[in-house]
Amino acid sequence: MFDYRNNIKRILNQTTGDEKSLRNGLAAIKLILGMTDGDQAIPKEKRKSSIELDLNQVNMLLTSLTKLLRAPGDVQAKNTALSAIQKLTMTPQVDQKFRDNLIDLKKNVNLSKTSNEQVNQKIFEQALEKKEKPKKDYRKGKRYTVVRLLSGCDLVDDGNRIVYTMKESQIHSLNLKSGDIVEALPEENNPHYEAEILRIVGFRKLSKMEVDTISTFKYAVVQGRPGHLSISRNAQGQKLRIRGKAVLLPIDSSKYWDDNIQLVDGSIVDLAWYDGDVRLKKSPADAIQIRWVYQLEQPQSATHVKKKKDKDKVETQATELPKLALDLHYQRVGIAVGDNQNEALLEGIVTRYNGIPIPVDAFQGKKKVIENQIKDLDLVILVTAFAAHDSAWNISEFASKYNVKFAVSSSKGYQSFERALYRAAKGLPAYEGNQSIQYEKADN
Repeated sequence: MFDYRNNIKRILNQTTGDEKSLRNGLAAIKLILGMTDGDQAIPKEKRKSSIELDLNQVNMLLTSLTKLLRAPGDVQAKNTALSAIQKLTMTPQVDQKFRDNLIDLKKNVNLSKTSNEQVNQKIFEQALEKKEKPKKDYRKGKRYTVVRLLSGCDLVDDGNRIVYTMKESQIHSLNLKSGDIVEALPEENNPHYEAEILRIVGFRKLSKMEVDTISTFKYAVVQGRPGHLSISRNAQGQKLRIRGKAVLLPIDSSKYWDDNIQLVDGSIVDLAWYDGDVRLKKSPADAIQIRWVYQLEQPQSATHVKKKKDKDKVETQATELPKLALDLHYQRVGIAVGDNQNEALLEGIVTRYNGIPIPVDAFQGKKKVIENQIKDLDLVILVTAFAAHDSAWNISEFASKYNVKFAVSSSKGYQSFERALYRAAKGLPAYEGNQSIQYEKADN
């Protein structure tokens, strides 16, 4: 190792008190220190790992920024980017200019929000994606009988003793009912759940003494403004009836409001209640429970819910909009939408362009029924906002099979549906996405 001590002593002895001499002495000392191998005192492995740590943070930042460009507002990508920026900012080797750029980047990452276009594209992609078949689980579990609750279920053994209580999030996709026989194991990996259901292996009919009868109302539509939400019908237009009487059910959104569940105007839920509950007559809101909330993603800007306009006012405004250069010449146009709230408005758009509107139930998902509706049409417009994923896939498949012109409207808004109608009739791309499509206006 180079012994630099004598050299430094010599420099210090020759250094005077003026500024120039001090500056030259400091430069000389730095030069001597740079000639030493003192940095080799740091183990090679540690020096390598410290470099890798910085590179890893840079790589994480670039990867997350790429995801944000593809999907603005993606929560996971935002958090990863912010974490990497924070760690890079704290690195001692970073100069002030680079640190200022990182701080500016952090501010812009925080401003990244999900756009309506991105949400609509994601809904469409989810609607058309094929579901993978679940892998078979070869583990063996004990057998239990299901007793359905308003939310979740109990698993009871042969002695009619409740062994486990399952949450709705665990069993909703299994469509379990009271009497189903399942195999289950204790849940060891997740402390929030008591057990894991492996498979359904049979069914036995339970007597009224063993189980309370439960009624359900599926795909109920939440309507109203914040603080004044209610349910009166479902997405198929059927009214909510309790013991044969139509009911307007008030909804307290504060009970179902967190990062994952937000009840707003247009939310879709499943309701459940015990038929024997004495509260149904005088206070149905206390007896009826929301069993499931369907996650229909909305952009962050939609948290401030706009007040709905009267239907007549909307239609009046629609007729004042300039017409597109489109004439359907009395072709049969299928309107594939499960929720019929704006059915009259959508049919009015088709009629405006000399088409024959034909409603298609896109919520049930019954393949044969959908095929029979699609095969005799000339065009079909799929409104993805309330269409079930299976139905959306089936509609696309049968439209291709029977050479029916097909396009997608990401919402039930007037302009979105009108443009989808134009694209279908003109043979343009079914989904607008990021493409720039020219919609010709009709001559006055």
